[in-house]
Amino acid sequence: MDCELLTVGTELVLGFTINTNAADMGRVLADAGVRVRHAASVIDDPALVKDAVRAALDRSGIVIISGGLGPTRDDLTKAAVAELFGKPLRRDEALATRLRELFRSRGVANMPESNLVQADVPEGATVLENAIGTAPGLWIETNGRLAILLPGVPKEMRALMEKEVVPRLIERGGPAAQTHGRTVTRSRTLRTTGIGESALADKLGDYQKQLGEHVTLAFLPSVAGTDLRLTAWNVPEAEAAVMLSRADDALRPKLGDRVYGLDGDDLAAVVLGKLEAARVKLAVAESCTGGLLGARLTAIPGSSRVFLGGVIAYGNDAKLQMLGVSADDLAAHGAVSETVARQMAAGVARSLDAEAAIAITGIAGPIGGTPEKPVGTVWIAVKFRETERAFTHVFVGDREDIRGRAAQWALDHLRRTLATAS
Repeated sequence: MDCELLTVGTELVLGFTINTNAADMGRVLADAGVRVRHAASVIDDPALVKDAVRAALDRSGIVIISGGLGPTRDDLTKAAVAELFGKPLRRDEALATRLRELFRSRGVANMPESNLVQADVPEGATVLENAIGTAPGLWIETNGRLAILLPGVPKEMRALMEKEVVPRLIERGGPAAQTHGRTVTRSRTLRTTGIGESALADKLGDYQKQLGEHVTLAFLPSVAGTDLRLTAWNVPEAEAAVMLSRADDALRPKLGDRVYGLDGDDLAAVVLGKLEAARVKLAVAESCTGGLLGARLTAIPGSSRVFLGGVIAYGNDAKLQMLGVSADDLAAHGAVSETVARQMAAGVARSLDAEAAIAITGIAGPIGGTPEKPVGTVWIAVKFRETERAFTHVFVGDREDIRGRAAQWALDHLRRTLATAS
């Protein structure tokens, strides 16, 4: 079964609101074995909405639309789709009563009259009950062409997709779609860091031959690293996991220790897990990252079992007074140097009585660089028991990118040190 997605909202097209609905709908539909052929966004303009819905129906026969079902003047999706299908809007009195009761249950005795427009339903449409909001979903089908209208509020859209839309689509697909033998699209993501997209591609060579006919590989680079997303397309549900495992096994020998996790694994959580297994406590000293590394670590539930704390030693005086960095070394080598990074790691480990430590000092920009130490220059020092190491990088990007890359690389340097020094 094929379908298309249409998200409606001027705020989406202008970029003021991140379009999470399209991503959420795509994932849910893939799990249900429904293939999304096309996805688009349009502003709150009834003519454009109507054109986009018509084009989607001509291509695929099914379109799922989110947004534009509210009570305000810019919520025009329902009227536009009803006009396209030639279905007049009729007031559903049972739905109007439900809306009034919903407002009363929330302590509002007199519902705004504008909300009654949400009780207007295209003639012949099926109402999909929205248990947590005021805008119901709508299922409009004529001559084999199906439009499904959902509210734009992400939480409401997700609930309707899971409880109302997907079961109906599976039923619509017939007996084959309702059995465990139905086809699905499933993905697995190998998370790598410390290596660029092109270098990964070189390592993998002609990877498609290793993956098989139904599995593809996508490279997803970011500040944190490059994710490798394996996707098994339109395969029997019982075989999807096996195909992905085989593809995973085929790639890993070429990737080595560049892979640090799967799917939603966070590198900070991976490092904390290894330290906890070794019964080692961690402390950090940060300069240019200004607490970003500590924030990454404390965002992980249970991090207090391992992470003792950190020192943000941004200025030179803080490095001297709080971490015991040598004034002579600061004067001779500068704050962004190997010797200062090593002393920062040793100082915070000593101060907090930690066997593991990370220190970061660098130039995040956009000013402060020199020909010898350009913007993006960062020194990272890591300590694990008796092992101490230091690394230098020149990161690219803006200030946010440089700080993010520094925190990620710092975690990865400690991960690798733990693996070799254990």
